[in-house]
Amino acid sequence: MTKKFTAVITKEENWYVVHCLELGVVSQGETIEEAQSNLKETVELYIESFGSEDLPESLGETALYPLEVMVSG
Repeated sequence: MTKKFTAVITKEENWYVVHCLELGVVSQGETIEEAQSNLKETVELYIESFGSEDLPESLGETALYPLEVMVSG
């Protein structure tokens, strides 16, 4: 059985940091591909450790966009 989750990748200095939104799991890599692979392994280990019962559902379609707000000070 496969399960879908939502992941977000951000670039932080020399690393790509990837977050699984539903599980709160984070990993990183020097490339996007490495970060994705590391997150997949981390999520698999998380599920092995905590079980697959009561896993949250995928958030579904996710959209990211730049948000500008006024900040005083």
